[in-house]
Amino acid sequence: MKKLLATVSAALLFTQCQSNPPRVAAKPPSPPPAIVTSAPPPAPSPILVAAAPRDAGAVDPLALPSETPGVDHLGRARSLRALGDVKGALTEARRALSADAHDEDALEIVATLAKQRKNHALAAEAFGRLAALRPDDTTPLVAQARQLHALKDYAGAVMAARAALERDPEHVEALHTVGLAQLAMGELQGAITSFERTVELSPSHAWALNNLGFAYLRANRNEDAVDALTLAAEALPAAASVHNNLGVALERTGRKDEALVAFQHAMDLSPKYVKARINVGRLAKAMIDAPPSDVAPVDEPTPDAADSVSSVEP
Repeated sequence: MKKLLATVSAALLFTQCQSNPPRVAAKPPSPPPAIVTSAPPPAPSPILVAAAPRDAGAVDPLALPSETPGVDHLGRARSLRALGDVKGALTEARRALSADAHDEDALEIVATLAKQRKNHALAAEAFGRLAALRPDDTTPLVAQARQLHALKDYAGAVMAARAALERDPEHVEALHTVGLAQLAMGELQGAITSFERTVELSPSHAWALNNLGFAYLRANRNEDAVDALTLAAEALPAAASVHNNLGVALERTGRKDEALVAFQHAMDLSPKYVKARINVGRLAKAMIDAPPSDVAPVDEPTPDAADSVSSVEP
């Protein structure tokens, strides 16, 4: 772990000197995982990677019936989108799918606008169909995984993200998304492994560093958490939640003065950030009440400290 974070730290220093860091060349994509398709014609693909096959003739969950035959619904969708009418554009794009369930332009609009409107189920369906139509593309699978995560379908999110990794084993966001879902499911060691691999491939991925530090805190690997969260805080100087997390890690390792500074900084960045305010008040009082000679490393956090760790960020 020390070696990994030392490498990350060096890489972060290097990337600060370059406005456009080189990208790691992707490996040739692996053969795509099998995605079940509905029986034609006309038949939409089953959309979710984790979904059971649909019966032939089943209603397409993405399409809406066209109210007026011969209307260019896709053209209408584009026009309404340009005017800022997200709801109308989404409706027209779904009507376009009633004529062609595999129209990629319409699917792109449906997926993007459903995501924008936080209709996660609809967005996941649309991204999944795009993934079926684009067997070499990892992007729709990762997007689908994120939408499934938002639906708290964490097992489905892992499945979709791993399908993306079948296409590109070093896809950073797919790895990161697997880690987020594993963390939500309580698979702590799996999440740590996923985040460590993410940081190994992308040392400047600040949120992955934060989430790795968060996972280390959950595993009571507090020294490792300090290392990861210090790098995350340096990369995200304006992210109050990251500085709060760092404060928790510092407090657990007995570095209370530094912890108080981190908590105070988090509160300064976001005055309404309740967790940071709780931590500042609690730790300041504890430091006043306890004689300096009694200060020692904290093996376990107090209940307040545990409850005041920040939530994971994407």
